[in-house]
Amino acid sequence: MNIIVQKYGGSSVGTTEKIKRVAEEIKKSKEESNEIVVIVSAMGDTTDELLELAGAVTNKPDSRELDMLLNTGEQVSIALLTMALQDLGCKAVSLTGAQLHLETTSSHQKARIKDIDLSRIKKELNQGRIVVVAGFQGVTDDEEYTTLGRGGSDTSAVALAAKLDARCEIYTDVEGIYTCDPRLLPGAKKLNHTSYEELIEMASLGAEVIHPRAVELAQKYQVPLYIAESCSKAEGTIINGNIDYLEASLVTGIAVNRDDIQITLRDLEADSYILAEVFNSLAEAEINVDMISQLLDKSGRMNLSFTIPEMDIEKARELIAFYRKDWGVSDWWIRSEVVKVSVVGPGMRTQPGVAAKVFKLLAQSEIPILMVTTSEIKISWLVPAGYEEEAVKVIGYNFGLTLEKD
Repeated sequence: MNIIVQKYGGSSVGTTEKIKRVAEEIKKSKEESNEIVVIVSAMGDTTDELLELAGAVTNKPDSRELDMLLNTGEQVSIALLTMALQDLGCKAVSLTGAQLHLETTSSHQKARIKDIDLSRIKKELNQGRIVVVAGFQGVTDDEEYTTLGRGGSDTSAVALAAKLDARCEIYTDVEGIYTCDPRLLPGAKKLNHTSYEELIEMASLGAEVIHPRAVELAQKYQVPLYIAESCSKAEGTIINGNIDYLEASLVTGIAVNRDDIQITLRDLEADSYILAEVFNSLAEAEINVDMISQLLDKSGRMNLSFTIPEMDIEKARELIAFYRKDWGVSDWWIRSEVVKVSVVGPGMRTQPGVAAKVFKLLAQSEIPILMVTTSEIKISWLVPAGYEEEAVKVIGYNFGLTLEKD
């Protein structure tokens, strides 16, 4: 028998009617002689609602207690889905992250998976049960509940598939991976196949269909991925590492990220030691830095700009206020109204001119550029908020990423 790990996101199980439809799809997979492990997110907006509850009682919820609260969201989903499966005549059992013993680090809201004990899951599968597991959550060595942060259910699913040597199917509210979010680029093309490498870049740059941590795990352990719309007959997107391109696409897709802010530190000493101190301090505070720009002024002093997730803004404020004198910062500010627009494509390795063409297109559309960063197969531009839709359209139409004409 084949083991398949299926993951259903919050929108797929947002109502009891949707849960019943998902149960019917899982039953069909089981009837095809598959052993099924299902990862489920919290229903709809449950996680946001729980965060609002926490905010209603305190401005600074304790991280441990917040994880205790957030763990309840997935427990509702797995219990209801298991009941629905049982109502269809399926043998099924629900397991929390703690019952599964999905072992994590102790960093609340940002825990990382250390290992998964397969003994319970194999016992249930051997008894013919469909195993429904709570995504997003785990437990530490000393039995403290944790959550895996954004995209945690995707990560749970891929980690389980890797341990079980299984295929991983991610079901969401879109038909697969597109060249761009169709809400931003009308007529965006759906990709039938793509590589881990391209999807990691697109996911890390803002494409929200799957979390980059999950794709990185899939690439590391060569887990076959399939992303499709739940309860739909439409073909999804296959992701693996063995795609042979007769002629690699110059640009595969565009991603937009509205979740970052730009921080500028002014008048630092132009010293690599100072740079090391700044970024070491940010790393120790578990703040991920993305784009970086360094500019020397006429006096030889340095202005340093970088982007971080907006969710870390308060930690960054406290850290800069604490180290400001040590770093020699004369002034600093935060710009929150920014958006990162990125293009991704394997053809950039061998075909020059992508950056030049995009710069020209943005200039013709009078779109300001605040920062630029590149890698082997991607280029990202930071632009003021409000310009991203025009940027996406002008790039998409000129690189053939949409079925529509400008």
